[in-house]
Amino acid sequence: MVVLVLSAAAASTEVSTQPAAADAAVDRVRLEQRLAAVETLLEKSSAARQIEASGDTSARQKHEKAREIYRQARAAFRAAQYARASALLPEASVQMFEAVRSAAPGEVAEPKARSDFEARLDSVNSLHAAFRRVAGEKPGTAGVAETSRDVDNLIGDARRLAGEGKLDAGRAALDRAYLLAKAAVSSLRGGDTLVRSLHFATREEEYRYEVDRNDTHQMLIKVLLNGKTRTTEQQSVLAKALQLRNQADAAAAGADHAAGVRLLEESTRELIRAIRGAGVFIPG
Repeated sequence: MVVLVLSAAAASTEVSTQPAAADAAVDRVRLEQRLAAVETLLEKSSAARQIEASGDTSARQKHEKAREIYRQARAAFRAAQYARASALLPEASVQMFEAVRSAAPGEVAEPKARSDFEARLDSVNSLHAAFRRVAGEKPGTAGVAETSRDVDNLIGDARRLAGEGKLDAGRAALDRAYLLAKAAVSSLRGGDTLVRSLHFATREEEYRYEVDRNDTHQMLIKVLLNGKTRTTEQQSVLAKALQLRNQADAAAAGADHAAGVRLLEESTRELIRAIRGAGVFIPG
């Protein structure tokens, strides 16, 4: 079962293939704020105290791994390797959450895991319904039936796994269904008059909407390619998508949100190409 984790090594390899311009495109001030937030999570949060109090060896090992990844991110930041630092921070957070999960007592973790599963299932069902509704506004769009079938299959897998007591595996299937449905909805809405019906008050608000679309597609392609060897074409498409995303962030940092929106839309189109190349045809 696919899990939503991108290894630090993979992130480092992916970032290292980018030109030096990628570092310049990252907002240094915002990155420094993210570093501070992750440091607080690792060292001063209630989650950190829970891990230390648990005495669980596995939890402490994962906590230390999160700290090591954070130290690498901090070192990259000090060396002005901002793109590398930005890519490492999410992995540090993922490792921290894994540590917290290991530290949670079984009698507490089990009910919470089942509650989280049901909440995620509700979210997936709502998104799937939204996808069908938006697709109905655009009859004849290619890929709608295939996407809906894929989401249904993932939901079925998740229910079966949860019924067998494999809640983590079931949650992973739901996470994949959630990302697929969300990416499909945003792809249907992107780049035409439907998105205008959202009535953005400002270009900055529209930019934030496009950031969410781009993030969703990034997470989906990471899930689809996790553990797989990337082709030269996939590497090229993903590199272009990342470069465009960094340029968009730089434009927004300079208050040029109109350019940021345009660049984000281009980046998301590249990600859709990569998703389709990975065998999942989403509309857009």
